[in-house]
Amino acid sequence: MRYLIEVEKGREAADGRPSVGSTYRSVFAKDGFPPPVPGLDCCWDVFRMSVERFPDNPMLGRREIVDGKVSHPLMLSLMLDIYFFLTFCSIDSLVSSFFFQPGKYVWMTYKEVYDIVTKVGASIRSLGVEQGGRCGIYGSNCPEWVISMEACNAHGIYCVPLYDTLGAGAVEFILCHAEVRIAFAEEKKIGEVLKTLPRSSKFLKTIVSFGKVTPEQRDEVEKSGLAIYSWDEFLLLGSNKKYDIPTKKKTDICTIMYTSGTTGDPKGVMISNDSIVTLIAGVDRLLYSVNEQLHERDVYLSYLPLAHIFDRVIEELFIFHGASIGFWRGDAKLLVEDIGVLKPTIFCAVPRVLDRIYSGLQAKISAGGFLKSMLFNLAYKYKFYNMTKGSKHEEAAAIFDKIVFNKVKDGLGGRVRLILSGAAPLAIHVEEFLRVVTCAHVLQGYGLTETCAGTFVSLPNNLSMLGTVGPPVPNVDVRLESVPEMNYDALSEVPRGEICVRGNTLFSGYYKREDLTKEAMIDGWFHTGDIGEWQPDGSMKIIDRKKNIFKLSQGEYVAVENLENVYGLVPDVDSIWIYGNSFESFLVAIVNPNKQALEHWAEVNGVSGDFSAICENPKAKEYILEELTKAAKEKKLKGFEFIKAIHLDPEPFDMERDLLTPTYKKKRPQLLKYYQSVIDNLYKSAK
Repeated sequence: MRYLIEVEKGREAADGRPSVGSTYRSVFAKDGFPPPVPGLDCCWDVFRMSVERFPDNPMLGRREIVDGKVSHPLMLSLMLDIYFFLTFCSIDSLVSSFFFQPGKYVWMTYKEVYDIVTKVGASIRSLGVEQGGRCGIYGSNCPEWVISMEACNAHGIYCVPLYDTLGAGAVEFILCHAEVRIAFAEEKKIGEVLKTLPRSSKFLKTIVSFGKVTPEQRDEVEKSGLAIYSWDEFLLLGSNKKYDIPTKKKTDICTIMYTSGTTGDPKGVMISNDSIVTLIAGVDRLLYSVNEQLHERDVYLSYLPLAHIFDRVIEELFIFHGASIGFWRGDAKLLVEDIGVLKPTIFCAVPRVLDRIYSGLQAKISAGGFLKSMLFNLAYKYKFYNMTKGSKHEEAAAIFDKIVFNKVKDGLGGRVRLILSGAAPLAIHVEEFLRVVTCAHVLQGYGLTETCAGTFVSLPNNLSMLGTVGPPVPNVDVRLESVPEMNYDALSEVPRGEICVRGNTLFSGYYKREDLTKEAMIDGWFHTGDIGEWQPDGSMKIIDRKKNIFKLSQGEYVAVENLENVYGLVPDVDSIWIYGNSFESFLVAIVNPNKQALEHWAEVNGVSGDFSAICENPKAKEYILEELTKAAKEKKLKGFEFIKAIHLDPEPFDMERDLLTPTYKKKRPQLLKYYQSVIDNLYKSAK
């Protein structure tokens, strides 16, 4: 089946513009995009309507506290790390056998959350923050995070997530750039907020801890002329004060989410109410069309950062359905125990987490002995074969599901029916393996902050979509635009080009950066910068990146030219080409070392041989890598920007090998082709 319908014909290049392919939308939108949900005009309505429909449903949950600590078995934190996904027995049975039972989740109902949201909203307003003002939220996912967000939604205040993975100065930059008046922060993040003082105090007037405030913190804040409150103190600020909920429009901005750019400071992506409620309607249509609609009994584990659009819209979708959201404890080593206790029905992950699940399962299979390995492999081949012939995953090998694969499912709590991967590409072999063994649908999606996350998502029981991100969701139009300089033709027999998106889910622009908005938005189309290839079934395959920026497997963007400029300042380096991709979590590099400098080092350190031989010497590679690491530390690069392995090439990059342009710019596709085997060996040896 082809999951696309054509709504506009493509056109040849004209007037200096590149050619564009036909415009397509999901077959599930053949009769038009999903209509607006009556009464659903803003994100506040998403929550308000669910409170009215499901007041007593459990909404937000966290692990119960016993004697000041979350109840969990002694030393379990040392044992239960992410690799515990590899176990063939359930977490519950293991814990029951050897330890005490872990603490349960304690829940607040929709009505109870609403009552607290009302108090937080009144407290915000009592401090003079009105509709259109900005509140920042900083820290790991927790009930207070969502409550603060909903209070902002209620009063039309821009919710501005703060997070530090964009760089050391990102929190300060966002506080100042967005002109944040109140910063809500996890207790352990208060210190990071204080580091932005006094520079951020031009706009920031109040800090609210999700927990307690120490006397020292209070003194430091008051010296800067600000106020700081514990969570309990803040809830009392608006007591006995009533504020009307202002009228909000679909076009009003709901949140400003900051995302990394190719260069310079983070960009503030303005997302409107309309973007989120439109996405909810589209995803709802999609899930209904494949008979996997959400319902109030669904349970979601909140651990992916709420500061990113992926988790934000997923949680909005769950709230819309009156479903339950349980929070992890912020520790990856305890994540699997949280899963075992919560027993989620939907599990969202980034590829790096799923890669670890895959590696752990493979290790367990190998260690299980000949008979267990043979049984597992037989079951796998049998089920996969039936799935390739069109059998649904739950029907392909029911007996093997019960005696083999259900033990894998138990490791995810036993109830997961949908696993959604996003933020970076998922390797085909991992996706295939998990589709077979988890007894759940494993779907891969694609989207950007600017498209309000979901733009494409693969479909259940469609093995032809392995390695793709599936067809568009039923609320956007998509087309490809040719990129002649990269030899991608949107009108060829196999259409390839830059992915462009149109629809109401698109962002409203970059905050205070109209110039960047005009670059990205042309004639109503958002240009993603990603190169896609339409597949025969209507799914999209991501094959390249238009600009020299790419994602690593954990979802972090790397602006490679900036890094090469930093590392190129090392005196022992003449030239450097840095490589990374979305299937790996770290960077590697090919280095042209400075001949005179390296030969001097070799003489001092007793390393013999000509220049080529020195470049092959492990000690020389170690020395250059240490120099690069020093430069990274001096420039305060982020951890994922550090180079982990290098190859020293005595022969400089040149035009004769087609590695440089006549203006001496690196030809990256050609460099990759030329050094592919070297790159493969670097990753293999580094692991």
